[in-house]
Amino acid sequence: MISKDNAEHYSWGEQCDGWYLLKRQDLLVIHEKMPAGAAEQRHVHAVARQFFYVLSGVLTMEMEGEMHHINAMQGLEIPPGARHQARNDADSAVEFLVISQPTTRGDRADLR
Repeated sequence: MISKDNAEHYSWGEQCDGWYLLKRQDLLVIHEKMPAGAAEQRHVHAVARQFFYVLSGVLTMEMEGEMHHINAMQGLEIPPGARHQARNDADSAVEFLVISQPTTRGDRADLR
């Protein structure tokens, strides 16, 4: 059994947290937490398809110039090649799952 309580933890970006729930080459499942005002670097994956599913709060996702506000219990698919950036524009933390197939390791190019 795996949970946020016993999963491998890492920190990223602006005081953001991640927990590897499943870490394989063919599938990556991460539980992430972003504090209010945090954002990741805009980037693209050449091969990986991702699905962001919000557990609590509201995640703002910019994808190919279009803004999406993903509420709790909603998700959004990011296809390979789509330029995107996850942000937390809300006043409180947002927690979400990121499911990537295959893994995003070595498949990320940051954009300006």
